[in-house]
Amino acid sequence: MTQAFQSTHVDISPAILYWGTPVCLITTTNPDGSYNIAPMSSIFWLGHSCMIGLETGSQTTRNIKRSGHCTLNLASDSMKDAVNALARTTGSYPVSDGKSARGYTYVKDKFAHANLTTLPSGISSTPGIAECPVVMEAELVGEHSWFKGRPTAGACLSFELHITRIQITPDLKLEGHKNRIDTDKWKPMIMMFSELYGLRNGKVTESVLARIDEELYRPFTGTTG
Repeated sequence: MTQAFQSTHVDISPAILYWGTPVCLITTTNPDGSYNIAPMSSIFWLGHSCMIGLETGSQTTRNIKRSGHCTLNLASDSMKDAVNALARTTGSYPVSDGKSARGYTYVKDKFAHANLTTLPSGISSTPGIAECPVVMEAELVGEHSWFKGRPTAGACLSFELHITRIQITPDLKLEGHKNRIDTDKWKPMIMMFSELYGLRNGKVTESVLARIDEELYRPFTGTTG
């Protein structure tokens, strides 16, 4: 008789599913010309495009839909003070009931609030954040509404963004290469289930995928180096 398989897993239903993604500080321009910063980690990339997820009613969402662009600033794991300073702030006034219940407060000048510095942009009219090692200017391509058929339908949006310009601090460049990142030196801040982590332990092993020359992806991304 074949012995019944005994599961090594248990069922669980966490309130959130943030398994580990980089912390991105999104800068946008408000209608009055001032700048907003929103920390988020619902983000992933395909080629030179990315998808971000935001609350439909947020100031960042309204700014992106109005202007058609934003700047994505990736925080390093040394930026804990700035990220925490921004964590429960909002650029929307009055503060929504939902955010108010979670302890959010309205902050007009988030650069000053988090002790951050503007980095001049080249294509976008929205500056980056000088303290972030990676800064990417982006333009809006499309949007998708989330949670269709559920009570929370439309509460969040995904934006498809095309990256138009990338700036990094020189120390992140791989020696001997014009357009490569030294992955041993890039230490992004990672958010997992609302906690902040870093990557200080280095590579876990050699990556087989990394044996592919990155330049072979150029036809897919439609870029030149």
